[in-house]
Amino acid sequence: MLPYKALFNVNLSKTLKKAREAKGLSQKELAGLLSMPQPQYSRIESGKTDPSFSVVDRVATALGLSLSELFQAEEIFSDTNSYDKTLMEKLRLLDSLDEIEKKSIYNLIDSLVSKKKLKDNLSNLLAS
Repeated sequence: MLPYKALFNVNLSKTLKKAREAKGLSQKELAGLLSMPQPQYSRIESGKTDPSFSVVDRVATALGLSLSELFQAEEIFSDTNSYDKTLMEKLRLLDSLDEIEKKSIYNLIDSLVSKKKLKDNLSNLLAS
């Protein structure tokens, strides 16, 4: 019988790392969700040990992914460029702000977008 990695034709350690990073979690945070020591999870992600299928299933669940999504993580999450990753990290950090701080940032974004639209409209009028 083939091991599950061969069945899915993936580099499991690379896939796990990509999925974890895409979800914005550190190894320590994910290991905590799995009730697993961080060094043990690190060995899995570095390919030094092969996890059991039940552990892979628990990782997928902790990441909020189905098993099929986890095994497609390489494809799903590799399309994000570094600028998008930075933007996604910043958006995740917004969740840690209190409601007043969030409202202030949203107001700032709204005003910048409105200013851009006004500027574009004026440029179009002058060009006509």
